[in-house]
Amino acid sequence: MLDKEPRLGLTYDDVILVPAKSQILPNEVDTSTFVSRNIRVNIPLVSAAMDTVTESRLAIAMAREGGIGIIHRVLSPADQAIEVDRVKKSESGMIMDPVTISPDETIRDAHQLMAKYRISGIPVTKGRKLVGILTNRDLRFESRMDLKVSQVMKRDRLVTAPEGTSLEKAREILHEHRIEKLPVVNKQYELKGLITIKDIEKRIKYPNACKDGHGRLRVGAAVGVGQDTEERVTLLKKAGVDLVVIDTAHGHSQAVLNTAKMIKKLYPDLELVAGNIGTAEAAKDLLKVGVDAVKVGVGPGSICTTRIVSGAGMPQLTAIADCAKVLRGTGVPVIADGGIKFSGDIAKALAAGASSVMLGGLFAGTEESPGETVLYQARTYKVYRGMGSIGAMERGGGDRYGQGGRPAQKLVPEGIEGRVPYKGSLAAVVYQLVGGVRSGMGYCGCKSIPDLQKNATFIRQSVAGLRESHVHDVIITKEAPNYRMDWE
Repeated sequence: MLDKEPRLGLTYDDVILVPAKSQILPNEVDTSTFVSRNIRVNIPLVSAAMDTVTESRLAIAMAREGGIGIIHRVLSPADQAIEVDRVKKSESGMIMDPVTISPDETIRDAHQLMAKYRISGIPVTKGRKLVGILTNRDLRFESRMDLKVSQVMKRDRLVTAPEGTSLEKAREILHEHRIEKLPVVNKQYELKGLITIKDIEKRIKYPNACKDGHGRLRVGAAVGVGQDTEERVTLLKKAGVDLVVIDTAHGHSQAVLNTAKMIKKLYPDLELVAGNIGTAEAAKDLLKVGVDAVKVGVGPGSICTTRIVSGAGMPQLTAIADCAKVLRGTGVPVIADGGIKFSGDIAKALAAGASSVMLGGLFAGTEESPGETVLYQARTYKVYRGMGSIGAMERGGGDRYGQGGRPAQKLVPEGIEGRVPYKGSLAAVVYQLVGGVRSGMGYCGCKSIPDLQKNATFIRQSVAGLRESHVHDVIITKEAPNYRMDWE
């Protein structure tokens, strides 16, 4: 009931960061942060668990740039685990559990495995022992699909390395023998791993990549609160997932709290994020059940209609600040999810208390996103839709909004389907976003994200102040890669 004057809620456009005396240049800023209690990323960006944003291809690109991607859950548990597996196997210092094939399998089987995991070579093992290696070079002109692998594989003068070989030594061996793949074996000639020249080259090309202790790219995956959650989490864990996100529209629900308890009981060491929430009370309750991060954002997304349809939500900046305040000192970070239009909004979210931000619309137009590419009025776009849209709900995302299993005509959508301009590579988009954050931190005189959270100050701005902040009184003749006019 409305028995007193409602509290004022603020979002990104309502405030602006106050410049401070600074000795910090943008290129001196440290953008590393914790996305969960124990997982550190090199940039504060997380890609959203949406079916038009994050599958394995974009998750790989995100991790290479230093962030992390969250594989959406509008997939079967097995298919989602395969997407995670593709990320984990995409590169490594040494691949600890490489894909292998038996010498008795066929060339057809080998082609299918290579296509499934997008790899160009497979060690051949009998039991655990290495007996050969099969590469694209061996298969290039082979049309007899029913031949056994043993009839085509390379087995003579097989170049291997012993356990404990350093990457530098492996690189020398690869160069000396002009080969691209180096199996690592123990004294019994059992396969223990695989080092590839591509992985070594990727380490040089992507020095800022977000990797686990085995040199594999990090990746997260979303789960719900439905009947398949335990099976889904088990398969994701087996695939090597780094982070599991309980992804619902209303994270302050008993179903989410119960699911968090269940997952933590099954896998106490698995990093667990839960959301979405918008209040301090929700953050406190999730903290009690042992989550490792909270995801904040009820209705701020560009394709989300939750606040309009339901009348419920919380302006994003206030939600971030409220949740961050009660979590301060606990080691549980805030992921700000939704409402980001420009890189300056990311700086504001971090200053308000978020440790990282989750982005959907800003990444949906990239080459790596799984959304369909469409042409409209001679321009290229990519399809982008909310997980509360009719299309996403029909595909299986209805339980995120408490509407799982309903027929299409009974769905009450909380999102829309649309299109966003095609933007090219994710790397170029990330470069501009992180560059803007660095600039903002430089203006505030803050060298790190914790420093920004501690020392930055905000001032409220009027509508006129916001208009003044944007381009005005001019016709843009050459567009900038980090700005657009349709911001209202």
